[in-house]
Amino acid sequence: MVPEETGTGDRVKEDFMFEIKDCKDYEAAKKLIREYSQIKGAESCFVSLDKELSDLASFYDGGALLMGYEDDIPIATIAIKKINDTQCEIRRLYISPGYRSRDYARLMMNAILERSRKSGFREAVFSTKPDVMPVAYSLYKKMGFEETENKNGTVYMRMSL
Repeated sequence: MVPEETGTGDRVKEDFMFEIKDCKDYEAAKKLIREYSQIKGAESCFVSLDKELSDLASFYDGGALLMGYEDDIPIATIAIKKINDTQCEIRRLYISPGYRSRDYARLMMNAILERSRKSGFREAVFSTKPDVMPVAYSLYKKMGFEETENKNGTVYMRMSL
């Protein structure tokens, strides 16, 4: 993965500066992804977690791993994994619990969608569990993602870029 500075800074509330950058601190990213993997009911989303965390740069080669920072504290992750030349998978959207309800998830999604477009992908896909993550699922629907399948509580979604 070749780092590319996104440097998207946005004032979400007067008190907080939220910035999205390419991941350069893999230990902080691992910590956040491990934290995410502890969400009750989301266990099946992390079947290859050890492989992913053993080398994040290689795992997301051809895609991107972004981190969100509030006042220089790493509090969010999101990634795209290359499936093929035209399709990518959005993965690991996570906001630390103490920083939720500040619209950061939407900002992270917008940043990764923009990166996906710049990388030449024409379609983004992902899966989610609406019963476990209802707020995220609602955001995806509002952003225009369409459901393609619902299998045992896991919803598969896509968006043309």
